[in-house]
Amino acid sequence: MTREHARTVYLLSGPAGVGKSTTSTELVKSLPESAYLSGDDISHMHINGREKPWESEQEHDLIWNNILQLTRNFIDYGCDVVIDYIIFPKDVEWLREQLSDFGVTIKYVVLWADKDTLVKRDALRNDEDRMGERCLILFHEFLKSDLDSKHLLHTSLLTTDDMQQVIQEIKTEDRLIHI
Repeated sequence: MTREHARTVYLLSGPAGVGKSTTSTELVKSLPESAYLSGDDISHMHINGREKPWESEQEHDLIWNNILQLTRNFIDYGCDVVIDYIIFPKDVEWLREQLSDFGVTIKYVVLWADKDTLVKRDALRNDEDRMGERCLILFHEFLKSDLDSKHLLHTSLLTTDDMQQVIQEIKTEDRLIHI
């Protein structure tokens, strides 16, 4: 378990329906040594007594501490880490502080789409996966957060055919580095 060279932690965020999971999956495939962490999967590991993380500070903290420990483990084993979750600027700052001893680069990408696109994409999901009103609630929460617009990557007009261009931008754009 040695850290031979600096690793990158990619944080892919945005409201439901912007393409976080699709983009994260393609990004992790493009990295030679990498790990994919789905915040939703980590959130759902807690079965009995689980609360909605947006309503419970304790649940939010539990999820982020689990994400942190997994991230640290994968970095120790020489992996870049791609985290797919609803990640607000305060979460990025907390994670950056927790990983400060690792010398990692953190890239924060908020995939973004207009409201109509989000609603249309949500309607295309399986019934059990639809977010409904939560899509627009998250849209407004991001607008109210301390989000720096340099971290936005607009996906409204993009299709899966544009994925390689999106992946290349995420990997190479210095504006996405969280300092």
